[in-house]
Amino acid sequence: MSDETGRGKWAMSGNAIEIRGLRKVYGGSKGQPRKEALKGIDLDIPRGSVFGLLGPNGAGKSTLINILAGLVVKTAGKVTIWGFDQDVNPRQARASIGVMPQELNLDPFFSPRGALEVQAGLYGVPKSQRRSDEILRLVGLEDKADAYARTLSGGMRRRLLLGKALVHHPHVLVLDEPTAGVDIELRQMLWENVRMLNQQGMTIILTTHYLEEAEEMCDEIAIINQGEVVARDSTANLLGRIDAKTMVIQPETPGSVLPQAAGIEVSTRPDGSLALSYHAKETSAEQVLEVVRNAGIRIRDVKTEEADLQDVFLELTRSR
Repeated sequence: MSDETGRGKWAMSGNAIEIRGLRKVYGGSKGQPRKEALKGIDLDIPRGSVFGLLGPNGAGKSTLINILAGLVVKTAGKVTIWGFDQDVNPRQARASIGVMPQELNLDPFFSPRGALEVQAGLYGVPKSQRRSDEILRLVGLEDKADAYARTLSGGMRRRLLLGKALVHHPHVLVLDEPTAGVDIELRQMLWENVRMLNQQGMTIILTTHYLEEAEEMCDEIAIINQGEVVARDSTANLLGRIDAKTMVIQPETPGSVLPQAAGIEVSTRPDGSLALSYHAKETSAEQVLEVVRNAGIRIRDVKTEEADLQDVFLELTRSR
């Protein structure tokens, strides 16, 4: 590729976004306190993936997204979006990504159709290539196409934000807390659309506080804490990092005395079952069963529970 395109060797990779040494520092001048929001982040997001970006409040997720969207100027580092270096080809990089923000920032005097047309114009989409009505159908606002945005419900406004993010045919779609505070119907509609767009080849980046959502939707996940990437792997591998297991025993006789053993934490659940938590690398399931039998407990039923993404998240952010 020629230098005129702004695409270097990264353009030949299988990544939609590549980030190297990304730093963002706020303040630090005229007596303002200095805050380092991002501390030299390196991150690759594969093309065609649904990629989860997770972290506690204040971790740096919003700063990272705003840098990708071209809304915040980075302090240092390199960002390449769909092969375009943000510093060399900022317009092409920005045109390659669409962002559905968390905030409901809509002009109340535009209709949904008008809002999409204006957004398309801002991105330089020719009128012949605009597909406002198609997008309105996609997000379920076809019957509200000419209503004032101020008359739309909160859920409808969130649908319109998704539509605005799609007007310029982006290769990458960022969804920033898209289902926060929305009803079940809207959540299902959103995920159906996300799956369809992903199947058509669009790369999806998702930030969410609903970890079960990330576990279900995402192929890969990065966890950010205090401005650093503390984990980045496939969802399956992240879940495999935590070897904590729980064996749930339903005793024949209610009120059985809790067994005691090193390396096994035992508690009683409301239904009378015994939950024995242990680490698989240190204790085998057979050893757990032996502890139960040695306590004189007859087993009516038994099942095991694996760690979920919330366990991984807490484990990775607890000590930092």
